[in-house]
Amino acid sequence: QVQLVESGGGLVQAGGSLRLSCAASGSIFSINFMGWYRQAPGKQRELVAIIRGYGSTNFADSVKGRFTISRDNAKNTVNLQMNSLKPEDTAVYYCRVVTGDGNDYWGQGAQVTVSS
Repeated sequence: QVQLVESGGGLVQAGGSLRLSCAASGSIFSINFMGWYRQAPGKQRELVAIIRGYGSTNFADSVKGRFTISRDNAKNTVNLQMNSLKPEDTAVYYCRVVTGDGNDYWGQGAQVTVSS
């Protein structure tokens, strides 16, 4: 089993910054990718950003240039730095880890609220 512990998030004014962190622990032999998804009220969960073991990344178009993702392979952690936040970034943000053998794990979610 793999456990994901998220931290960060909170309330910030538009234009501000927040940082989310996710630490994975447990029986991890290899990780395919780690990343962040979000779900706003009444909307489907969507990809925000992912990072693969060799460092390649994918970002949602809506966050490109504002968010960065980083990963510490030794500690199995992934961080999401969110800058220039907008009210439309308000959502619950979920950490996701897909292991090399195809198991899929999600964190409990962290609320991010951006006030206008």
